Amino acid sequence: MLKVIMLRKKLSEVTKKLTEAREKAKELATREKELEAAIEEAQTDEEKEAVAQEVEQYEKDKEENDESVRTLEKEVSDTESELAELESKQRQAEPVPEARMRGVETVKTTRKKFFGMTVQERDAFFARDDVHAFLERVRTLGTQNRAITGAELTIPSVMLDLLRENIEEYSKLYKHVRVQSVPGKARQTIQGTIPEAVWTEMNAAINELSLVFNDAEVDGYKVAGYMVINNAVLKDSDIDLASTIITSLGQSIGLALDKAILYGTSKKMPTGVVTRLAQAAKPETYPDTAREWKNLSSSNIVSIAAAKKGVDLFKEIVIASGNAKGKYSTGNRFWAMNETTKTKLVAEALSFNAAGAIATGMGDTMPIVGGAIETLDFIPDNVIVGGYGDLYLLAEREGAQITQSEHVKFLEDQTVYKGLARYDGLPVIAEGFVAIGILGTTPAADMTFAEDTANKAAASSKE
Repeated sequence: MLKVIMLRKKLSEVTKKLTEAREKAKELATREKELEAAIEEAQTDEEKEAVAQEVEQYEKDKEENDESVRTLEKEVSDTESELAELESKQRQAEPVPEARMRGVETVKTTRKKFFGMTVQERDAFFARDDVHAFLERVRTLGTQNRAITGAELTIPSVMLDLLRENIEEYSKLYKHVRVQSVPGKARQTIQGTIPEAVWTEMNAAINELSLVFNDAEVDGYKVAGYMVINNAVLKDSDIDLASTIITSLGQSIGLALDKAILYGTSKKMPTGVVTRLAQAAKPETYPDTAREWKNLSSSNIVSIAAAKKGVDLFKEIVIASGNAKGKYSTGNRFWAMNETTKTKLVAEALSFNAAGAIATGMGDTMPIVGGAIETLDFIPDNVIVGGYGDLYLLAEREGAQITQSEHVKFLEDQTVYKGLARYDGLPVIAEGFVAIGILGTTPAADMTFAEDTANKAAASSKE
């Protein structure tokens, strides 16, 4: 027991030092930008010498801090592992409580898994001082009887990681697209088509080959919302509390993210796959430095006649999928549709095997064509959207936060929290995707997103 207390104290001290080292890293990043500006401004030899000395000192400080961060991270990890192992041994040594009901010899204790963690990993997670402090702060804010102004909850880094993992779990398309973490605006450089070399006489002049580079610019938009939690939930165990907050935020943000990847309007949100394919004219906002805009509304949006059934239907799907070009891709495709559409395809894929039993060539993989099937309820019936996911660039801005409200639900004995994330994205190689309609359906870019009522109300109040 005493060793556990000592390890927890050590973990708290080392975590504090690690936080300080990471804060210093942020200061060094700011200092680096200042030095870059100073290098440009330096004119005389004396000024250049002074800047050179500052750069040398900066590099020394940065190297020392980076080494400190690595050492402290390893120390935190080792201490957490040792603490988890020791606590596990302690729990195993505890006697099992006797049953109070006649006829039952013992009561076996069970522990629920928390977001894929083992029992040891979960308990070590909640034993962390930073996580414990965060959860205690949640309870305090939820039970105070006064309004709180600007009472933002600082989430410990381990909680941020867990929140992101859960968003990935609830976003079915996140794992298929190309995710890049960016701190602000960013450009994705795209190499043009490789030119063909020219055959000529042995001693003839060599022809010049043209190689063009383009870019796609991404920014960052906020996907967010708030939720109301009953104060009774806040009084439950740490695990129940964290599960409620993280699960709800993960589901909400994941749903909005998937919808934007496929149908985003590009107005204060990413540009969706279907939105880009449906463009029949070059948008006015299309950058001059981007790849040559192509009208894909006919070639990459395909409608298969209702008369096509069974093998004929899948033949048409194979042909339509060929319109998605993957020469920039690693070769992995995905296919998104709703449950109704998937069920229809399963029915069309039914056949009799050698034993005379009914079998289907469909599971969670598209027959013949290949590629994972993802079921998303917001996609219209009889519509399949897919292609090479790594040709969609999803820019993920840094940071996620949970903030407590000013007790707007105090009289209802409820507490309000908000969750947010920041993304932008677009299909950088649009011809890598296709939208297919079966049973005579023509895919369209129309999609309803959750209405921004909060900002609409704010805009109306200013008028």
